[in-house]
Amino acid sequence: MHEVYIMSRKGYIIVFKKEGSTLEKKNVLLIGAGGVAHVAAHKLAQNNDLFGNMYIASRSLEACNAILESIERKNNYKDISNKIIAMTIDALDVAELVKLIKKLDISITINLASAFCNMSILEACIETGSAYIDTAIHEEPNKVCENPPWYENYEWKRKNRCAEKQITAILGAGFDPGVVNAYAAYAKKHYFDTIDTIDIMDVNAGSHGKYFATNFDPEINFREFHKVWTYIDRQWVEKAVHAEKMVYDFPVVGKQTVYLTGHDEIHSLSKNMDANSVRFWMGFSDHYINVFTVLKKIGLLSEHPVKTAEGLEVVPLKVVKACLPDPKTLAPDYTGNTCIGDLIKGTKDGRKKELFIYNVCDHKACYEEVESQAISYTAAVPAVAAAILVAKGDWDVKKMVNVEELDPDPYIELLNNIGLPTETIKVSYSKKRSPKKASNK
Repeated sequence: MHEVYIMSRKGYIIVFKKEGSTLEKKNVLLIGAGGVAHVAAHKLAQNNDLFGNMYIASRSLEACNAILESIERKNNYKDISNKIIAMTIDALDVAELVKLIKKLDISITINLASAFCNMSILEACIETGSAYIDTAIHEEPNKVCENPPWYENYEWKRKNRCAEKQITAILGAGFDPGVVNAYAAYAKKHYFDTIDTIDIMDVNAGSHGKYFATNFDPEINFREFHKVWTYIDRQWVEKAVHAEKMVYDFPVVGKQTVYLTGHDEIHSLSKNMDANSVRFWMGFSDHYINVFTVLKKIGLLSEHPVKTAEGLEVVPLKVVKACLPDPKTLAPDYTGNTCIGDLIKGTKDGRKKELFIYNVCDHKACYEEVESQAISYTAAVPAVAAAILVAKGDWDVKKMVNVEELDPDPYIELLNNIGLPTETIKVSYSKKRSPKKASNK
């Protein structure tokens, strides 16, 4: 046992407790100050009674402070005496990260920085013992759409070290990847004996009023669309970008055109879910496809440097990013909804079965709550939910995992309570049995 000192009006009270007792609250470091970090900071503030000290760090102290000002405007601190402290950090500098994590006695690090920083932040967590949570797969600036499965290229190479040092590292704990992985695990646990196909469906039926914009970092957004790696009949298959599409009738948002696309979660679900096929479908308007096609054909989506006539070396993709609206600026004018979920086909008790488990998120409601749009909201809230479950011990597994390897029940239940309800499950059976609807609780 060791001593814990709690301040009271009459002075310090000594409380004796065992190591690992729930009395000890976890200090949290949030790295990043973009649109997703903005929402995550709000959600941490709304649940700050569950944590110890909380910090937000990025290259820009100004950006961090702007997030804190937003939290103050929306009065989102649950415990007003427990604030989030802003500071600067170079997330690519492992030594600097290690020094900061040790100095602040960080127990949980939520990585919402650029995907280029993932391995440096993970390395710092492994060295210091901090739990690690991210929302997207690691990327190298000069490599795009590497060979599958992507997690084998960087993250999974560190699995043994995490296990040896008992480091909890939860990969891809956003919405997709993240919640959709939990949906697949939840369906397998409660609704299926065998799974044939997992089709992840992601559509944004919203409007932001701009001529053209991406909903999150344009550089990362466009890098996803160089080629399509998909998993069909237990094999990796390469497809052309935006070459295959279908129209699907989504709840709330109606019929939408979605395109077969490569995405992070395919690369872990294909290993962990024992499904014959895992595919990802994303909705794009005709206007988006047209603009994207022009940019790509004239070389403006390349990640390789070129020289201008003046001798300046620039990366075309970074120039496009600089010219497009910052996704954070879209929030005030966004209307409509997102709908993201898993369309799963398989068998139960010898009968064919189909299930769609999903969430619908409203852009305006997100802005009213946290001054953000639904894309950032759906990515950030699950990361904070994962941090809460780590802090409580439910997900503090002392090893590296993808979300589908964890118990999905507490995750989905918590998300229901903090802003991302799984509203409806639709189930259909073979043998002419009538479809059922059931609310997930």
